[in-house]
Amino acid sequence: MTETILTDARLILREEVLDGTIVLAGGNIIDVQPGRSHAPGAIACDGDYMMPGVVDLHTDNLERQVMPRISARWPSRSAMFAHDAQCAVAGVTTVFDSLCLGDLGFDKDRLRTFREGVADLEALSGTNALKSEHFLHLRCEMPALDVLDLLDPVADKPLVQMVSLMDHSPGVGQYADLTRYRALKERDGMSALDIERRINHLHDQRARVRGPNRAGILARVAGRDLALASHDDETEAEIAENIADGIMISEFPVRLVAAQAARAGGMTVIAGAPNVVRGGSHSGNVNAADLVCAGVVDAFASDYVPAALIEAAFICVNTTGITLPQAIAMLTDNPARMGKLHDRGRIEAGLRADLVRVRQHEGYPVVRGVWRAGERVA
Repeated sequence: MTETILTDARLILREEVLDGTIVLAGGNIIDVQPGRSHAPGAIACDGDYMMPGVVDLHTDNLERQVMPRISARWPSRSAMFAHDAQCAVAGVTTVFDSLCLGDLGFDKDRLRTFREGVADLEALSGTNALKSEHFLHLRCEMPALDVLDLLDPVADKPLVQMVSLMDHSPGVGQYADLTRYRALKERDGMSALDIERRINHLHDQRARVRGPNRAGILARVAGRDLALASHDDETEAEIAENIADGIMISEFPVRLVAAQAARAGGMTVIAGAPNVVRGGSHSGNVNAADLVCAGVVDAFASDYVPAALIEAAFICVNTTGITLPQAIAMLTDNPARMGKLHDRGRIEAGLRADLVRVRQHEGYPVVRGVWRAGERVA
């Protein structure tokens, strides 16, 4: 069995940063040692950081590759390869591709992206054609009329590892601010009258179908050991409903009070890495750095920019007072456990050799190398 030795590295472990050496073989880490190795063929990392491969529980990046411009849809398989490459070079070795089920009139092409994305991942899984390992995260739009019909044929697929329940109705969660919602629709070219008709229509539809659809989604996935998440939580009442239904991940809470209630109730919390890099939410919601300072963030997700993850971790070390091991755990160990993947996420003998070499340049973390299951992929 061929060994790979990575030495002269600053190893970001769960509790400390250690100047040391990692030995890889058979796709796993077989030894972690302090100090430098002088073995023939050892790869010197020149004092760079070595961290576990990033586990991204939520990325919409595939949608950005499928639609690089509003009027330019890219071929599905080509978009998948581009998405995969972007994740790998950003240090993301495990990707939960977040595909939307259910139409509330935002982007009808999302349903096509969902269907083609599932087909592409099934065709490519296990072929070694992809640099990162991909799973499916099904984002179920509770007030959508078609969500249960879309979920039923895919719920039992082996690649499905996570399901989230979301509600993008106007006046709720991410779109709680109706003034902002109206402005968005005006930019889409809708008249004021049509916007009001749409708001009223979606309010009526939500009142009729959200409850039955929520129950139907939970019943459909009840037989599988999946990660279950809520999305854009705003109130303590929403958190209480989630806990009662056995949903133990709060994804992108939009208010501090919701994140605090989630943690108090035993839920884990995902925040958006782009929110940290940009210095705030693109949609006017809670600042993710404030959630970190309040001690209510367990994991970061890339949302729409894979490269934001490692940068967000280093920013939080400089601005929120958490340690580097704590910040990196939010990208690696914590999301791996939340996603029910217990074979990765830490630099530890016996775990998968998913690793990222990072060098700081003028304060910015730059990815210099990526290994998945011991194989160099970037």
